Order: sequence, then C-alpha cells, then structure tokens
Amino acid sequence: MTDAEQLVQTQLDAYNRKDIDGWLATYADDAAQYSTDGELLAQGKTQMRDNMTIRFQEPDLYAELLNRMVCDEVIIDHELITRNFPEGKGTVEMLCIYHIEQGRIQKGKFKLFNKQITK
Repeated sequence: MTDAEQLVQTQLDAYNRKDIDGWLATYADDAAQYSTDGELLAQGKTQMRDNMTIRFQEPDLYAELLNRMVCDEVIIDHELITRNFPEGKGTVEMLCIYHIEQGRIQKGKFKLFNKQITK
C-alpha cells in the first residue's frame, strides 16, 4: 500500500469511527473540498469541521469502500454511504477523488449519485 493510499484509508477509517480529529488530521490546514462540478463545499479545517460535526451526528453514518484506484498521489474511491436523510435511512453512492500533497489530503472532489431510501 502506498503512503497516499494509506492516508486515504486512515481518513476513511476515522470517518467510520466518527472521529472528527482523526479525520481532520489527514487533511492539510488549507485543504479544500469541491463537488465534481466545481462548487466549493468547504475551505480549510474550520469549515470542514463544521460540516462534518453535523454529519457525524447521524446514527447510521457509514462508508463502505466498493472500489479504489491509486494513481500516484491521486486516490479515487467509489463508496456506498449509509446516511440518515430527512426522508429516512438510505444509501447514496459517492465518487471521491483525493489529491495528496506533502503527506496530507490537499483537495477532495465528490460526486453523489444513486440515492435510495431504505426505511
């Protein structure tokens, strides 16, 4: 496993534990998160913490890794996310593209698709 792949796996493991500090530790201080359409979702750890603190309150939150591609310092994950949506518990697939620089995630791009409500 490459260092970049290990970093992304550490991030995923912290996400599934709802460990906000462990999750943030994998990101650069000035990291940015975007949709794949270019919409800025969060800039810097303060905004990322605010966003994920809310998300981590969901009791059923869990990300299952379906597939991972390693392209040097770019890691591409395909995940199945279990979430608690306003309309009920469900799943959504997510494409996650992580750009690693100097041992931290510098940029993440995300695409949600195939949302399904199961309860």
